[in-house]
Amino acid sequence: MKDKLSTMAWGALLFVLFYLGFLRRVTGAAGTIFHRRRPGRFEKSWSPPVEAWSPRLSGFPLKLCVHLANTAFGQLFLVPFLMQMNNFTALRYVDIPEDPTFLPLVVSERKEHKSESKNVSAILQSLMESSSCSASSAFRFKRIQDYLKCYRSGEITPLQVAKNIIAALKENGKAGSNLQAIAQWNEEEIIKMAEKSTARYRSKQPLSLLDGIPVCLKEEIKVVPYHHRSGTVYLGTKPETEDATVTKKLREAGAIIIGVSNMHELGIGTTGCNPNRYHGTTRNPYNPQHFTGGSSSGSAAAVAAGLCPLAVGTDGGGSVRIPASFCGIVGLKGTFGRISGFGCHPLSYSTVSLGPLCTSVADAAIAYATLAGSDLQYPYGLHQPEPSFSENVNTNLNGLKLGIDWGFFKACDSEILAVCQKAVEFLVDLGASVVEVSLPEIEEARVAHIICILSEMRDFLQSDFNNQFEQMNLETRLNLAIASQITALDYIKANRQRSRSMASLKEIFSKVNCLLTPGTACCAPVIHESDLLTGCSDVQTTLRTMKYMQLANLTGIPALVVPVGYTISGLPISLQVSYYLL
Repeated sequence: MKDKLSTMAWGALLFVLFYLGFLRRVTGAAGTIFHRRRPGRFEKSWSPPVEAWSPRLSGFPLKLCVHLANTAFGQLFLVPFLMQMNNFTALRYVDIPEDPTFLPLVVSERKEHKSESKNVSAILQSLMESSSCSASSAFRFKRIQDYLKCYRSGEITPLQVAKNIIAALKENGKAGSNLQAIAQWNEEEIIKMAEKSTARYRSKQPLSLLDGIPVCLKEEIKVVPYHHRSGTVYLGTKPETEDATVTKKLREAGAIIIGVSNMHELGIGTTGCNPNRYHGTTRNPYNPQHFTGGSSSGSAAAVAAGLCPLAVGTDGGGSVRIPASFCGIVGLKGTFGRISGFGCHPLSYSTVSLGPLCTSVADAAIAYATLAGSDLQYPYGLHQPEPSFSENVNTNLNGLKLGIDWGFFKACDSEILAVCQKAVEFLVDLGASVVEVSLPEIEEARVAHIICILSEMRDFLQSDFNNQFEQMNLETRLNLAIASQITALDYIKANRQRSRSMASLKEIFSKVNCLLTPGTACCAPVIHESDLLTGCSDVQTTLRTMKYMQLANLTGIPALVVPVGYTISGLPISLQVSYYLL
């Protein structure tokens, strides 16, 4: 009897294998439903993005999932299941007629405004003074203007500031609850730059508004003499000998580079959780039991903690704006190509833009004026004009049209929604008007961005994924395993969707001056003990933090987050302003 059952079982198995292998047609199958898009006609009705499905994993469950995802079973069944559940395959069933756009280069069609001046320094000085006069007597961060005032009066010198920062870095290294904001720093380098800046102020010859200002740069950016690790343990085995373009510009402006800041490994996550031996997980200065956000985690923490008023990060899916939002500071993602990416690891060439994290909008303008512009070593930004600013800086917003898609705007936590609505009311009280708009195909844009950034990262990290697999964090291995299942068809469809999204935004910006959304859909997540040892994977929270970020990265438009309030538990809340060109 047993032999008969065994024979029948083997026969059934062979029949199934024969059917699947030789009879069942997997290509050219009829009956597949495709949603056809019409050129230049965008889906106006907004429907909520598909809620992500994936359990929060840490510790042993994360190790098991990562192992399975990188096996034949995982690549055949587990990863495709996760992609299907999180709607990453949605574009496979959409017929998009537009040609693909592989680089979101936004071309300016507007002529220079009469009020714009070439005297950028004078305008920025006026902006700082205006911002200083309007500041309340309540607690606020130290801004660039505060440093300059002390330097110019002789109340304190850049050298004294540098020594205070060094003392803080040493003390923080000893503390039980290390902030982990600065990954690498060198006392001699800091002192050397500070002494030169002090001498310039004594002779009344500062180089710029950033002379003597402490600044840190994300570890993804080359800074001599630090290791260019990008949050890993295997990259940058030797000290860097060449500065990135943004680093050179900061040195030429006289800034004091206090080190390179911590980051989420390879920028492939949004929490800032990095458990490897060279980095550790950065803590949120507002509550050390919460994440800073990432991937520019250390940059945001350094500014929010008061180590420096300015930091530089990179943003491929909110990596400047998410940590800025979670840490209650200002974060700017520039227009694609506006700030040179030469000297950065090209983790995702079509979605990443550089930008400053700082304590005020005025400081963001100063940093932007210093860093933006064309660079012969960075082809994507060759046609970028010099930065220009309006001389009319005031709080009268009459005539300003704020575009808001209320359905999309409200897709966030209730505390965040209440605070952001009050911020909109404040702007309306200053004279602005709200224009209701409909952001079309938001879910398609979300999926397109995920496909672009993951596939480009997988391509750049192909060699590392094979040769340094065991040296990577668990979350990195899982995300790259998912990226391995993205097809050429997915990538082409994603870039076709990019073309549609760029065209729809151009149409919307012809009717409004800017778009408003909350910064993130949730506040800084809690750190679990196991996260510090193994890292964590929380796809649902990651996608919620990226919800309002992805459209700007996909289409190349600039976006700025500003703090507008706090939750009941004291965590920061931000509002995001997006524009067509900056």
